[in-house]
Amino acid sequence: MVDFGAGVSAAHFGLSVDAVQHIGELFGVFAFASSGALLAVRRDFDIFGILVLACATALGGGIIRDLLIGRTPPAAFVDLSYLYTAMLAAAVIFFWHPSRRLTRGPLEVADAFGLGLFCVTGTVIAYSRGLGAPSAALLGLVTAIGGGVIRDLLGGQTPNVLRPDQIYAVPALIGAAATATLLHFGVYQAWTGALAALGAIAFRLLALRFGWHAPQARRYPRTRPPADPTLPHPS
Repeated sequence: MVDFGAGVSAAHFGLSVDAVQHIGELFGVFAFASSGALLAVRRDFDIFGILVLACATALGGGIIRDLLIGRTPPAAFVDLSYLYTAMLAAAVIFFWHPSRRLTRGPLEVADAFGLGLFCVTGTVIAYSRGLGAPSAALLGLVTAIGGGVIRDLLGGQTPNVLRPDQIYAVPALIGAAATATLLHFGVYQAWTGALAALGAIAFRLLALRFGWHAPQARRYPRTRPPADPTLPHPS
C-alpha cells in the first residue's frame, strides 16, 4: 500500500484510492499509447514501428520519473499490466484508426487525456517516495510530458512542449501543482485527484480549440546590414 507521508497515511486513503491510482495510470498508459500509435500511422510506420512508438510514449515518462526518484527497477518493468495495456492500445490503433489525414484530432485528444492523468498519478507516486510538494509536482510534470517528448522525437517532429503555437506543459504543471497541494494539506482523495486530472485535460483541449499559446520573446524586425563603402554602388 502507498505511504503518502507528511501526515497522510495509507489507512487514511484505504484500498480504494490505491485501486483508483492504478486504474488512472492504466488509462493514462492507454491514452498516451494511442497517441503514439496514431502518430506512427501518420508517419506510415509498420506494425513494429507502431508498437515501439506506442510503448515508448506510454511508458517513457514514468520510467524517467522512477529513475529520478530511485524507484528501481521502474514500475513498467515490474508490473507488466502497463506494457500489456500499451500493446493493446497499439493493436487497437493498428486494426482501427482514421485515415492519415484525419489522425490529428484523435491524436491530440488522446494526448490530452494522457497528459492530464499522468500529471496527477506521477505527482502522487513522487510524493509517496518522500518528496516535498514542489518536487513532487515537478516530477508529475516530467511524467506527463516525458512520453510526449519521446513520441515526437521518434516521430521526427518538434516536441509539443517546445512549439510556440502550443500550450502543453502549463496544463500538466497546473494539474500537478493542484495535486501536490492537496497531498501536502492531507485532503487528497480519489475524486479530488480526478478533478485535478479533468482540469488539466480541459485546459489542454481548450488551448487546442482556441489556439492559445504562451507569450514569446519580443521579435525585432530584420534590418539590412550597412552598406560597405568600399564596394561599388549598384547602378
